[in-house]
Amino acid sequence: MAAHVVATAGHVDHGKSTLVQALTGMDPDRFAEEKARGLTIDLGFAWTELPSGREIAFVDVPGHVRLIKNMLAGAGTVDRCLFVVAASEGWKPQSEEHLRILELLAYRDGIIALTKVAGLDPHLVDVARLEVADRVAGTFLEGRPVVAVDAPAGLGLGELRVALDELCASSARELGDDSVTGEGKAEGVRLWVDRSFSVRGSGTVVTGMLSGSSLRVGDRLEVVPGRSPDFRPLEARVRGLQAQMRPVEQARPGRVAVNLAGLSARDVERGRALVAPLTFEPARVVDVSLSVLPGLGHEVSRRGAYRAHFGSGQHEVRLRLLDVGVLLPGEQACARLHLPVPLPLLPGDRFVLREAGRSETVGGGDVLDVAPVLPASKARPDRSVDRVIRERRFVDAALLARMTGVRRHPDLGGRWVSDPVARAAASAALLGRVESAGPLGLDVSTLGDLDRAILTTLAGDVVIEGGQARPVASPSPVAHPYVAALEASPYQPPDPTTCHVDRRQLRELLRQGSVVESGGCYFARSAVEQAAEVVASMLAEQPAGVTASAVRERLGTSRKYVLPLLAHLDASGVTRRRGDVRTAGPRLPRVPACG
Repeated sequence: MAAHVVATAGHVDHGKSTLVQALTGMDPDRFAEEKARGLTIDLGFAWTELPSGREIAFVDVPGHVRLIKNMLAGAGTVDRCLFVVAASEGWKPQSEEHLRILELLAYRDGIIALTKVAGLDPHLVDVARLEVADRVAGTFLEGRPVVAVDAPAGLGLGELRVALDELCASSARELGDDSVTGEGKAEGVRLWVDRSFSVRGSGTVVTGMLSGSSLRVGDRLEVVPGRSPDFRPLEARVRGLQAQMRPVEQARPGRVAVNLAGLSARDVERGRALVAPLTFEPARVVDVSLSVLPGLGHEVSRRGAYRAHFGSGQHEVRLRLLDVGVLLPGEQACARLHLPVPLPLLPGDRFVLREAGRSETVGGGDVLDVAPVLPASKARPDRSVDRVIRERRFVDAALLARMTGVRRHPDLGGRWVSDPVARAAASAALLGRVESAGPLGLDVSTLGDLDRAILTTLAGDVVIEGGQARPVASPSPVAHPYVAALEASPYQPPDPTTCHVDRRQLRELLRQGSVVESGGCYFARSAVEQAAEVVASMLAEQPAGVTASAVRERLGTSRKYVLPLLAHLDASGVTRRRGDVRTAGPRLPRVPACG
């Protein structure tokens, strides 16, 4: 069973790490500087077993304003929190900022721990409780349990464990509802890396929140983005897995540690993601929904040095508002973000936007479109898969799944998902090309894969024979003007150039067999067959053989044409040449007996 993961949040020095240590017996502060200063600098991790037997893991985040980026690296991959407020100090600036960040990240649930209550007047504790209730009104924490605790004194820890157990129980019920993959949902492994280090004898180990489907020892993964100049994904193999410090062969979604073969710790730094191959379409441009915090003291426009926090990483971005010039505090609009590196994102992924110059949280929202195709001036993004198809007209079904996380069955050529309007227009255009191609029809080999797939849907209007597409009502290829000209003068055949026949048409007539070429001369197929019958009747009269001059006279042609014609009959087995004499070959037509 995977452990339930909860992030801590709250103002600096309100007792988050102390509370986690009291609950788990594990100190989440890993660095000597953290222990010396009593200040959490980076993410810490600890876990324990609750009274019900459920396991819970804590991502302990720093509360200092200058360490918000580290807080986001941990909080951005979880959706439940243990929100800590010291009763002795009350609500503080980072209490407010952490709460707003958690809201922007779409946190679902949480518990509030009112810490440092030992020795306080009960009236002050009640005042602090009322203040907290007022501050969280209208947020996901409204109405959630507020548990008064004091970790050093051991007060309220039992009550807090029970509340955490109920929080995990509600999480388990939600997972039970979502654990069955819905039809059309594309599940792909993704783990945003929040720690990366080397272990002697084991190699590179990374930790983070695993989402999507399960991960197994031996699985192949990609690191996105890669470290090369073109950010090409790096390949890795899962050598080992751990959950709550226990080796496992298979890890379900939740917090895990992954031992990777084939990579160094520098290759998989915080902010990168491990993904299953061919399950995401990394993009450097995304359209998003952006909500500006109501308490922001200024408007938001494209001017500014912005940083977007996706997953466990932060990235400098260029912002373009799509349907407005500026956003005022509390307003919402669509925007386009230009990222410095490709990220494996999907519609619905949450982000937080911060302004680097002011060092403040501006707002946040969710991804609407990955790799948009319309220019910003025309884009009207939402999370509709039908919109994605409509704007792209024809989408490879595998690519659609990578961009949207939704599978659609191909409706064209076993490969593409098509927009009905675009498909109708493309079908009409292709039918027009077929109809204007002339008697020979449209050469199918000149079409791309998509047009070939569309062509197969035009069965009622188009017939495909010998690699040529013609309208159903089109005349037979034998009726081509050049074929008619050859038949009109079978043994004095006109040159194709005099009949304005281009090379493509001539090549197709030869391929169809309606025209025969020999020695640079062109004959109608019917003329060749008729010549074979004439020679057969001559050999019936003169079995010893006939000369080229005799055949020339019988056909009423010249030496220029009879020699290529006889050469063709020799090559096809109708006759055999012995000097200037032709005798019967194995394929000589039979002459009907007289009488």
